[in-house]
Amino acid sequence: MTKIRNLQKTLLSDNWYTLNKFNFDIQDKNGNWESVEREAYDRGNGATILLYNKENKTVVLTKQFRLPSYVNGNEDGMLIEACAGLLDKDNAEDCIRKETEEETGYRITKVDKVFEVYMSPGSVTEILYFFTGEYSKDMKVSEGGGAEDENENITVMELGFEEAYKMIASGEIKDAKTIMLLQHAKLNGLLE
Repeated sequence: MTKIRNLQKTLLSDNWYTLNKFNFDIQDKNGNWESVEREAYDRGNGATILLYNKENKTVVLTKQFRLPSYVNGNEDGMLIEACAGLLDKDNAEDCIRKETEEETGYRITKVDKVFEVYMSPGSVTEILYFFTGEYSKDMKVSEGGGAEDENENITVMELGFEEAYKMIASGEIKDAKTIMLLQHAKLNGLLE
């Protein structure tokens, strides 16, 4: 078990989310102590879902502008993604049901938790809770597109599962959570 002592936290930024600097001592495998300094970005925890229709063999994904991808070489900044959102004060299941309706326009009640993941543990504290959920046309209650007060401008996409899966290899889907959910669906035969 890793041993840590003298953990000190300094707030560097509290603008969009929080960025903290941590100073601490960590004991290595030989028992020696080393002083370390790291920064960690805290944006809260989140949830994501792959909506799928087994009968039609389709999935619902979203497309939206993502500034970090744009400034890191994504020419138009647009990413195709599974529906997702921050938990805020909700539990993961309530959050993903709410986000699903806001972003995609589908009101779902049953969701299945797949796993939970630290998405970028070297610099971000976030745990992301992964879900799958079946949808049907009668669950569509709005056009979706995201919450008006969040400037999301989301495009809802209904794609054939195989088409979406091939978009991983073609590079059209580059979002990790989406790739993980599509691979989970493929490996577990969710749309067979």
